Amino acid sequence: MCWSSSFILANIRYTFMLLIAREEQMMNKPVPWNKGKSIGPKLPLKPSEIWNIRARLSLSGKRRDLALFNLAIDSKLRGCELVKLRVSDVSRGGTVFSRASVVQQKTGSSVVFEITDITKTALLDWFDSTHPAFGDFIFKSRTKPDGHLSTKQYDRLVHEWVKSIGLDDSRYGTHSLRRTKVSILYRRDKNLRAIQLLLGHKKIESTVRYLGIDVEDALEASAHLDI
Repeated sequence: MCWSSSFILANIRYTFMLLIAREEQMMNKPVPWNKGKSIGPKLPLKPSEIWNIRARLSLSGKRRDLALFNLAIDSKLRGCELVKLRVSDVSRGGTVFSRASVVQQKTGSSVVFEITDITKTALLDWFDSTHPAFGDFIFKSRTKPDGHLSTKQYDRLVHEWVKSIGLDDSRYGTHSLRRTKVSILYRRDKNLRAIQLLLGHKKIESTVRYLGIDVEDALEASAHLDI
């Protein structure tokens, strides 16, 4: 079959226009929010990693960061709640409480957390260097006189901490610190109810999802039950 030159040229022109239209469509296609990002639950820290970060912060004289890191591990609070803690929430008369209570923004329920001796020492050291008033934020903003450390800055600090000990910071975030103690406790005791109370979850299902418990975890716990 013979094709006229005009038909061939028209077909080439049509194909070329289709290719241009497809390329423009690809260029205008919105980029997915999670492209290049690590999604899913952030990894908790291991005990050795906790002590490694503590040692680095202590040796570098970063009093604020050490107090913030230790309090984040102990409190198991969300970042938005941690940065808003005031001096009055954790201490009185120059003494840091052994336990503190905070009303969670997300659930509206109160959650109690322990403050260990190592965190007390870090907080007192931070207070000695800043001399805050009773109602001041523990971690003040460095740009807003009456403000607190932003959650964005807190997130940046967490990434700096984990990178400083050679970890892939894309796999960690502020929730890593919230999950750290409860993950260790779950591995040790398998007590979901206790962890639910520590995290302030209203439903046990939320705790299961938060810890990332799967069938393998359940089978492992069952296998170690000696009856």
